[in-house]
Amino acid sequence: MRPTALSKEEISSRIDKLGQWKLDGIHITREIKFKDFVGAFGFMSQVALEAEKLNHHPEWSNVYNTVNIKLSTHDAKGLTELDFKLAEKIDKIFDNGFR
Repeated sequence: MRPTALSKEEISSRIDKLGQWKLDGIHITREIKFKDFVGAFGFMSQVALEAEKLNHHPEWSNVYNTVNIKLSTHDAKGLTELDFKLAEKIDKIFDNGFR
């Protein structure tokens, strides 16, 4: 079953609960800084495992100690429940060992 795009109202409600994420068009984004490259890469490795479980993969980049993450569901041409689930998992990984 393909995910369906959320309404503007649903997105607005969900983004407010995330805190560190920003709405950027049809994406939610977050920039996270770490102590060093090893911390950033370790974080990305853990996120990759969770993303694979959801079969939903982020657009992201890493330069030294900074990871930029952009989430959207391409099939739905917008934000879906999957994006917010992955954002919550990303926040939990960060809070449980990388903060």
